[in-house]
Amino acid sequence: MKYVLLVFAVILVGCSSHSPLPDFTASGYLADRGAVRIWRKENQQQVAHLMTVFSPFNGDATEITDYNWQNGKLVAVERHIRGGKPDDVTLRFDHDGSLSFMQRQLAGRREAVSNDAVDLYKFDAQRMLKVSDTLASGRVMLKQGHWLSDGTVKTCQGTVVKPRFENSDRQHILQRQSASRQTLSIAWLDAPEGTQLLLVADEDYCKWEPKEADF
Repeated sequence: MKYVLLVFAVILVGCSSHSPLPDFTASGYLADRGAVRIWRKENQQQVAHLMTVFSPFNGDATEITDYNWQNGKLVAVERHIRGGKPDDVTLRFDHDGSLSFMQRQLAGRREAVSNDAVDLYKFDAQRMLKVSDTLASGRVMLKQGHWLSDGTVKTCQGTVVKPRFENSDRQHILQRQSASRQTLSIAWLDAPEGTQLLLVADEDYCKWEPKEADF
């Protein structure tokens, strides 16, 4: 119920908020089968690079997709699926939208990418761009960091904060911490309407979190 209310609030805030955001921002949301984290970089008020990371609730098939635009035109898509069945796809487009390069790399072999699959990647690029626009307009911001024993979090930027998690989210983190010998990483969303936990993991999110200078 909280997620539904948060999304509704995002729509309302997105329609009424017009103050500028930094060129480099991060957001995310909960999907049916996992959590989606989104990093975006703008250039002259147009999105130049969008990176999405889908982390499934079950399994290890993390999916990382990079979308690149030039002057509002989609010019490249790269998708990498990690886990037991790696699957990498690279697509490049000319400025008129025609496909100039494609490759799919599976374990031990390469395959062509079908026309239907190419169209789906192009559709997903625009869909994720619209989702990112809505989340950014609603000031839904992704935060990541290391959970500390006193209930605070040291963010990947080095700041110590105390997110206002609901009791159920906090209990979930504490249960995971009691079963782990490592420092936990957590990812959560901060918005004017509240805070929502996205992910808890033994993995160190800060080691690979994108930085603006390299994005």
